[in-house]
Amino acid sequence: MKNLVIVESPAKARTIQKILGRGFKVEASFGHVRDLPKSKLGVNVDGDFYPQYVIPTKNRKTVTKLRDLAKEAQTLYLATDEDREGEAIGWHLLEAMKVDADKAKRVAFHEITKEAVEEAFKHPRELDFDLVDAQQARRVLDRLVGYTLSPLLWKKIFRGLSAGRVQSVALRLVVEREREIQAFKPDEFWQIEIKFRTASQEEFSTQVVVAKDATIPTEAEATRLVEAVKAALEHAVTEVKVGERKRNPSPPFTTSTLQQQASNKLGFSVKKTMMVAQKLYEAGYITYMRTDSTNLSAGSIAAARDYVGKNFGKEYLPAKAVFYKTKTKGAQEAHEAIRPSNPAVDPVQLSAKLDEDQKKLYKLIWQRMMASQMNPAILATQDVVVTSGEVISKASGATVKFDGFARVLDKWPFTETRLPALEQGELLELMGVEPTQHFTEPPARYNEASLVKQLEAMGIGRPSTYAPTISTLIERTYVEKQQRALVPQEVGFLVNDFLVEHFPQIVDYNFTAEMEEGLDEVAEGKKEWVPLIKDFWVPFEKQVREKEAKVEKQTPSDEKAGKPCPLCGKDLIIKTGRFGRFLACSGFPECRYTEPMEGGNGTKPEVTDKKCKECGAPMLKRSGKFGDFYGCSNYPKCKHVENIASNLPEMKCPKCKEGKIVERRTKRGKVFYGCSKYPKCDFASWDKPLTTPCPTCKGMMVEKSKTGFPTCLECGFEIKE
Repeated sequence: MKNLVIVESPAKARTIQKILGRGFKVEASFGHVRDLPKSKLGVNVDGDFYPQYVIPTKNRKTVTKLRDLAKEAQTLYLATDEDREGEAIGWHLLEAMKVDADKAKRVAFHEITKEAVEEAFKHPRELDFDLVDAQQARRVLDRLVGYTLSPLLWKKIFRGLSAGRVQSVALRLVVEREREIQAFKPDEFWQIEIKFRTASQEEFSTQVVVAKDATIPTEAEATRLVEAVKAALEHAVTEVKVGERKRNPSPPFTTSTLQQQASNKLGFSVKKTMMVAQKLYEAGYITYMRTDSTNLSAGSIAAARDYVGKNFGKEYLPAKAVFYKTKTKGAQEAHEAIRPSNPAVDPVQLSAKLDEDQKKLYKLIWQRMMASQMNPAILATQDVVVTSGEVISKASGATVKFDGFARVLDKWPFTETRLPALEQGELLELMGVEPTQHFTEPPARYNEASLVKQLEAMGIGRPSTYAPTISTLIERTYVEKQQRALVPQEVGFLVNDFLVEHFPQIVDYNFTAEMEEGLDEVAEGKKEWVPLIKDFWVPFEKQVREKEAKVEKQTPSDEKAGKPCPLCGKDLIIKTGRFGRFLACSGFPECRYTEPMEGGNGTKPEVTDKKCKECGAPMLKRSGKFGDFYGCSNYPKCKHVENIASNLPEMKCPKCKEGKIVERRTKRGKVFYGCSKYPKCDFASWDKPLTTPCPTCKGMMVEKSKTGFPTCLECGFEIKE
């Protein structure tokens, strides 16, 4: 082995190994190999704020292996991702392996293709310590905020809460939007639709308009206008404007716009979008997916233009290549937009190599990039004004004259409305007048896409932070997803209100955005990171100490729930915990019965006739993240639990013929089906077994999760009816 190449993931390692071939050994670090300790602050706040990094237990074998390989190699290449995070991972690797920085070469590429990788290895560079310092400053800053505020929340509200620099600002946005909705008072307004017929028997509708930007406020005014239309002696077309309107394509994807479109069009969560994109990138199908740039390389533009000209025709191709200016505040992460590594490879060509989610996301990325290099769509427009006595009404129509970039999309990105060919002075026949009552709507709750859009617009966070920020809010139960909307929960309100009252600068939108700008200046070599952290920490730490001494514990008052405890008969009271409001026995700690409130998380525990095998107390049927189970009512003194058998019909295991098929769950909660004799028998299936045997071989049939068709596990026979 002459050359050792280290990347982050095994999938990326396999792809690059195929490209580099013999003479190179490509190994994975499995992400960061060093981090701050979990058990303490891990930052020297009394000196230079130097982080006290440790190698986590799970990474020690990897580090030892890489250290031994580095000793044997003539040249060490760090091929981690090209952003700040990747630069920092490279530095951490050198520190953990005890290799001097001047003995390693840094290579970075935006796409994992043969041309890009080989070009990067021809031009290696040194580590960029400005980028390392910027990432290190962010990590230290987030640790100082999180590990200082979170314990304070535990003391002043209750245990299990957390705060974070970007997380708490995102929570504030969601909470403030919810309060806008709660305080919203709808205003009444009316719309009047008039239906006309032309001399050629074509019908169309117009909307009554009053003064500019004004509405029809009351039913009385709407009735007066309706009567005026009916009483009009004639209905004449008084103005016709015919024209064209161009619709330009959108720029290629950045991280945030990809997350938004994947949410809106595919229903993907932000977290899922990034996981699927990561796999596409590591396989070499798309370029790097953490970027806020809309730039495209000259080669990719040429490939896209060639594809468009050959497959759609010259009329779809602009005379010159199209370039887009990045508008994102503080854009810095990467140097190119998210695009297909090879634009000539369309989604159909990759269909057999990708799973369903990857197909959908690749198609979205490919279409967006191709559309960005195509001519605008042209709409033929017609605006009509009709006068009926004193009443003016208008209608607008638009039809596609040239589809342009929309040719590559699955559906029109615009709405067509056809109007008859009308001329000024033309008289119309009145067919009907329909007034309808409306009320103004409150602002919509944030969903993942709109929250990302707002954070980006305000300069808060960076491409790598959006997904973990939203995931943390959901996992902490500060917000709950309800039909895709992010709805703040009671604990979210509590944490937000505490921070807004006592630490307004931490959740101040401008402060957070300015801190991001400071980190950008560190990355550009314009600012030192230690003074930046010190300027924040000194007043912040003083404020935390003052609040710890002065602010009293905020204990929500306990209300009686109005019903007795099913175990001991004492009153149940309403309490608040990190998962929201719940019912607890007032006889605590002698009786530890609890149950979720209606609308809360989980399901109400059921008292059963079963007795605990350990202590004899009644067993409760509870619901956990991995399904229903029996738990001792004397918890936590007694922690005995028992699994509950699934309600599957009785079926013998097709492998050992002795055990029964039971429903099980993985550590992540995903359902699968296995043998009750495990580990003696290791039969397992993701697809639900069916009681009806295969009509050809009598083997076990399963319902395939992807197709829904019954399929035999033995012979593969499939029923498609």
